Amino acid sequence: MIKNISIDLLVPFENHPFKERSGIEQQELTESIKENGLLEPIIVRSFPAGKYEIISGHRRVEACKALGITSVPVTIKELTKDEAIVQMVDSNIHREHILPSEKAFAYKMKSEALKHQGKTSCQLGTKLRTDEKIAETVDDSARQIQRYIRLIYLIPELLKLVDEERIAFTPAVELSYLSEYEQQILLEQIEFTDATPSLSQAQRLRKFSKDGNFFVDTVFAVLNEEKPNQKEQVRISADKLRDILPRGMDKQKTEDFIIKACEHYRKYLIRQRERER
Repeated sequence: MIKNISIDLLVPFENHPFKERSGIEQQELTESIKENGLLEPIIVRSFPAGKYEIISGHRRVEACKALGITSVPVTIKELTKDEAIVQMVDSNIHREHILPSEKAFAYKMKSEALKHQGKTSCQLGTKLRTDEKIAETVDDSARQIQRYIRLIYLIPELLKLVDEERIAFTPAVELSYLSEYEQQILLEQIEFTDATPSLSQAQRLRKFSKDGNFFVDTVFAVLNEEKPNQKEQVRISADKLRDILPRGMDKQKTEDFIIKACEHYRKYLIRQRERER
């Protein structure tokens, strides 16, 4: 059933895991609605006090509000809370840009809703785990869905660093096994050292936690280690060296030759400067 209703009667979905977007994405959506109107109705369900809960279309509603649009077309669906959660996640999870935190909470919400619905059995009557059920509708495997859900155990400040890509996804999963107190220590040391843990460092921090050896000085020492990708490197195309290097040299001999050549040239420059004095 499609009808036009006042935009003021629409309320966001409770605990909606998908964040509002600003910037170019939202600007383009707003411009599209301004030029073409709202091409698809907002999907809602009945809500107390004559209002309607948005299932799909939160960003479009915000764009309409920005344009001063006072009424919008909606499709009203009679759904239970769990059915609404499943449809809300399914209608948003395929957005082009999804943050790790959004996936984490969306997968968790859908998993809990499926458990409540009892829709985890297949035709043969055997049980399908909820992560396997979710994996049928998304690009992530059941194992990857489990790993995303682990992110909800990160304190908000660390999860924000994951969304900002300062902490990579796989190390973040390892860090999610630290206690909240340990995560607070880690956050303080990240801010102090201006460094974030690599996968191997995160795995060691998790082991320190498990063994009861998680201390401030331990975390500080780990974060202060030089990571391989932090070492300054100079790369020179092989094509540029081919005409000036002796033939038949392996990688190690080539490196030794270049270093010796640089040392020789440095000494030459020093002699030249001394002669000019």
